[in-house]
Amino acid sequence: MQSDIAQKPVILVVDDIPDNIHTLSGILSDEFKIKAATNGKKAIQIANTTPKPHLILLDIMMPEMDGYQVCQELKSNPMTVDIPIIFVTAKAEIVDEQKGFEMGAVDYITKPISPPIVKARVQTHIALHNQNLELAVKVKKRTEQLEQTRLEIIQRLGRAAEYKDNETGMHVIRMSHYSRIIAEQLDVNERWKELVFQASPMHDIGKIGIPDKVLGKPGKLDSDEWDTMQQHVKIGGEIIGDSDSLLLQMAREIALFHHEKWDGSGYPHGTKGEDIPLSARIVAIADVFDALTSERPYKKAWSIEKTVTLIKEEAGKHFDPYLVDVFLGQLDQALIIKESFTDDHVIEAQE
Repeated sequence: MQSDIAQKPVILVVDDIPDNIHTLSGILSDEFKIKAATNGKKAIQIANTTPKPHLILLDIMMPEMDGYQVCQELKSNPMTVDIPIIFVTAKAEIVDEQKGFEMGAVDYITKPISPPIVKARVQTHIALHNQNLELAVKVKKRTEQLEQTRLEIIQRLGRAAEYKDNETGMHVIRMSHYSRIIAEQLDVNERWKELVFQASPMHDIGKIGIPDKVLGKPGKLDSDEWDTMQQHVKIGGEIIGDSDSLLLQMAREIALFHHEKWDGSGYPHGTKGEDIPLSARIVAIADVFDALTSERPYKKAWSIEKTVTLIKEEAGKHFDPYLVDVFLGQLDQALIIKESFTDDHVIEAQE
């Protein structure tokens, strides 16, 4: 019996007259677990407790805090905004019903009540609420799948650019994790932190448009070749293009600005300081750290100590000095990432 009661949907009945609560409870108690409140303040308190009501039957004419005020407060609270509210009241004018619906109620029952109507309306709105919850779960799951697919596409496009540049695809994986490590320490919202992680693999996508003779040249580039190389940021911006997607907007921002330097000596525009987008300042550190500590056909990997020394020296010149401190404060996490995504994985897969 206790198990059956626990599984019943919970209905909160709010009315300042106990007899009205008793009447509604008698109509509904066979199918629903009934909670009751005789004033607005108590109703709000109950609505915020666990388990939350599946539906609220709310009287309008109550002292101190009327039903409209209760509804307004419940609908302004993210913890209770989704609880369906049905007004049950003697106020039968059309203007009263209209106001109730405008406040966010799902239905309006006038007194004196009809038991079959009350039961039918409650059952209908409980069923609709459950359907909405199921739909929300499905939408969330599908959205997560789409996000994951989009992230995989971006990572693979980023890897395509790295392969063309004699680097392994693990570079974009590692540097995106390093970027997130930095972002997670900043006072920014969670969605922005995730966008940095998802967008950063596209930072060098413009290298797809650079001739192989320039990208693959083993020696130092001459001035014309260096001018050509610098065009990859512009090409990257053009490849990503303008989009309504926040992810692609950030990817374009990073592609265009990640070679700018804190002191203004970077390219393509010589942007400096905080005029450089925060996302690009983060990626600049992550990109250089991974490039220096990774072995390539044209160079040996630098030691962590040597790399850290250079990054410290470049704080205030190449890099945002505050972000350098943030990154080095999380160096242990970065080293775990480095060990988790080694270039050996790619080599083994190719063989």
